[in-house]
Amino acid sequence: MLSALSIFAIACYLLASLMLARPLFGAGSTAPARFARPALAIAAMAVVAHAAGLLAMHRGALDLHFFAALSLVACVVCALTLLVNLSRPVATLGVIVFPLSALLLWVDSFLAPRTVPMSMDWQIKLHVTVALLAFGVLSIAAAMAILLAVQERALRHRHLGPWLSALPPLTLTESLLFRLIGAGFMLLTLTLLTGILFVHNLFGQHLVHKTVLSIIAWLVFGALLYGRWKHGWRGRSAVNLTLIGMGVLALAFFGSKFVLELILHRAVD
Repeated sequence: MLSALSIFAIACYLLASLMLARPLFGAGSTAPARFARPALAIAAMAVVAHAAGLLAMHRGALDLHFFAALSLVACVVCALTLLVNLSRPVATLGVIVFPLSALLLWVDSFLAPRTVPMSMDWQIKLHVTVALLAFGVLSIAAAMAILLAVQERALRHRHLGPWLSALPPLTLTESLLFRLIGAGFMLLTLTLLTGILFVHNLFGQHLVHKTVLSIIAWLVFGALLYGRWKHGWRGRSAVNLTLIGMGVLALAFFGSKFVLELILHRAVD
């Protein structure tokens, strides 16, 4: 049953991403709309199967070990991508998000060693949930930044083609990028606040790296939002700072886990 759920979710993710990628290689500006809705419906089935598989695999608990956490984050990012598409036509994000989620789910389901979730009280679960949402929203912002960089580069070098018309308008991409960064920044702020309130010995062993790097990422995203408001930052500056902030945040969330669990073979919370 568990393997069937994972295989079904992986197949749906890959099919949805192929359907969304097809207009990028076709002609005509109406092609994306024709493929987007059924592709997103298939992706929604993938997310449901992914979530059900995670619940079954990890006994209905939050498992924050390295591969389990990666798969969980991938599921959250895909679900948020679908929610974003309810109000903004940015289905092309799925070309980046869905194949990566399929890969992470495959690794967690079939390659990673089985782990036992650690018990957590409700305060820690709240902190973890907010952190997952913050990471998910900012991950989508990073994907939007990549799309923005591709579009700007193509326009600058006049590499125009049908694939460019299949992408969202440049102004929409940039506007949504900063909306996502703003929402992610607020969620990251809540993450740090709930960490201060609920996590004992926040600067203790295994947590100091996460805390310091999370604060650095918070400062990067805060500086970007301030620069946008005060100086109208956009384009390459926005893309670079978004990717830098996301890189630091990824190190905060998964860097220490990778070193401790996969290199030093030590269990971490």
